[in-house]
Amino acid sequence: MIKQNIKKLYKRIISEKTRINAIYRINKIRGFFLRGNRFYCNYCNTGFRKFLPKGNITRENAMCPNCMSLERTRLLLEYLKNETGIFRNNVKVLHFAPERCLFNVLVKQNIYYVDGDINPLLAREVIDITNIQYPDKSFDIIICSHVLGHIPDEKKALSELNRVLSDNGELLIMSLIDFNREVTLESDKIKTAEDKLKNYGEPDLERLYGRDIVTRLQNGGFNVEQIDYRENIEGDSRQKLSLGDGSREMIFKCTKR
Repeated sequence: MIKQNIKKLYKRIISEKTRINAIYRINKIRGFFLRGNRFYCNYCNTGFRKFLPKGNITRENAMCPNCMSLERTRLLLEYLKNETGIFRNNVKVLHFAPERCLFNVLVKQNIYYVDGDINPLLAREVIDITNIQYPDKSFDIIICSHVLGHIPDEKKALSELNRVLSDNGELLIMSLIDFNREVTLESDKIKTAEDKLKNYGEPDLERLYGRDIVTRLQNGGFNVEQIDYRENIEGDSRQKLSLGDGSREMIFKCTKR
């Protein structure tokens, strides 16, 4: 109880932006003492003897201490480099809840790049995924990694994503998934952060997707390809990049019907 009260007081006194920047600086210092060659981050091109742990249920060797990339972001970068034209063509890209490591890469490319979040501290544009302020067919690639599960109105979000995606475009969805569950767990009775953490695995999720996530995306008007891109990474590189167990790293490539 005392620890929780101290945490609340800390959040009240210190601004969110200051807290975020402080975490980055502290982790960089920690990373200096973790340099090695067992693990490798493909964002900051740095080797470490170990990555930092991460998660409510701790995942070991998950986060790069230098740039804070995670298993899913390191895998996504490999997919974007090898399977899309994002680094070769002048495409139009919309990136929701931009991870700082990926933002720092994409913002330097010769592309039309829009990054957005409902929180103005986390992106350059404030964008509500259920009411996107762009015309129809505006984007060739939309990156929506670990966002959809946090949105109460999933159907509206998918409708908007479909609307602003170009006819030949790709929407890349990633989310926390329980592959042991056939049907997505979603209940109005699961309301508090404590209940969500217990049932969904994260305190701010609106649902825990099961294997029916493909059907739910198809119902949004998409053709869907489920891609475990870890299988495309050779064994040694896969180990060095630390690409997770698949529950957070599955890529769902969505195209318009």
